Amino acid sequence: MTNFIKRVLSGVIFVSILIFSILYSKISFILLFFILMILCLYEFKKMIQLKSVFPYLIGTLLFIFVNIWGVEDIPNRMIFEYAGVALFLIIFISFASILFAKKEEVISHLGKIFLSIIYIVVPFTLIVKIPFLNASFNYVNTTILGVFLLIWTNDSFAYLVGKNFGKHKLLERISPNKTIEGFIGGMFFTFTLSYFLAQQFTTLSLVQWIVIAGIVSIFGVLGDLIESMFKRQAGVKDSSNFIPGHGGFLDRFDSVIFAAPFIFIYLQFVQ
Repeated sequence: MTNFIKRVLSGVIFVSILIFSILYSKISFILLFFILMILCLYEFKKMIQLKSVFPYLIGTLLFIFVNIWGVEDIPNRMIFEYAGVALFLIIFISFASILFAKKEEVISHLGKIFLSIIYIVVPFTLIVKIPFLNASFNYVNTTILGVFLLIWTNDSFAYLVGKNFGKHKLLERISPNKTIEGFIGGMFFTFTLSYFLAQQFTTLSLVQWIVIAGIVSIFGVLGDLIESMFKRQAGVKDSSNFIPGHGGFLDRFDSVIFAAPFIFIYLQFVQ
């Protein structure tokens, strides 16, 4: 099997699982994104050479604490309360653990733990909140599906336009393959798609879809560049080889994890 076929096949499987989980139910959506968060945490910890279980523990409890509330199929009040207490205790223990670390490693160790939380856990936690940001606070799968369609469109056309017409580097020091032409091309097609999404996914207005398209175009690229910076520092090409031909899960979600908090803030504000 050629690399191209592997890339296409793994991409189709990945996208199919993602879309199915979003459309099937809110439970499948939340569960899949919890698993993806753990996988991205694993890749990022390996990239920054962090040997600690605290990001997993804090991430799991924070994810449960924020997202389990409102899921009717789970006896969530007790889980919510215990998760909150456990989260506090784990954060306290993570600080106390520095008493047993070498003096020169204290700040670096804690910094890496909380960088993992801010960079991976918080965005994934907020991604799961996005489809619930509406007047009724019910799960609306078209909202999060539309966000991913915009991100995929931006990434795909930025690559295609940049490859065929790109001449001016966007930020060569960090990502030599990204071009200004690719950035503009990705933005153009993302805004174009937002118009059609507004016709089909009417939970959000045309203006709201256009604003989300702008957030995806700008902050998605920034997220891609930031992950490229981390990989350059670590001396690796991909975050892992979990997805044949595509690298790791973090490589697939670098755009959305940076754009998601800003989409969440915007929808929280307008809703």
